[in-house]
Amino acid sequence: MTNFINSLFMTFWENVETELKYQNKTRKQLASKVGIDTTTISKGLSNNSIPSADIALKIANFLNISLESLLEISGNSSNSVNASEEQQNQIFLYKKHSELIKQAERLNPQQLKAIEDLMKTM
Repeated sequence: MTNFINSLFMTFWENVETELKYQNKTRKQLASKVGIDTTTISKGLSNNSIPSADIALKIANFLNISLESLLEISGNSSNSVNASEEQQNQIFLYKKHSELIKQAERLNPQQLKAIEDLMKTM
């Protein structure tokens, strides 16, 4: 049970990071608005610590998404209350392909064009 709880809350902090990137917000903005130190986020990721319920709710409110979506609780039939289905799909795709995106960002325009051309032929 402890491993499940640890992985659940590690997922929480990873989702916070993903949402911050997706919404083009910073840890500093989050920390300031929520009333925590920026190191709390780093420690949450590295130490697998868990935020208190009130802090977790404040984080979800700052990101304008449901707490359930940050926790990735399964069995919840609704996606985020405040996010559209398209936004949820984009977040899913970003999470799924984030490493490819990071690699693509390092390519020069000619390399990107060559990959685009290759993909069109598939």
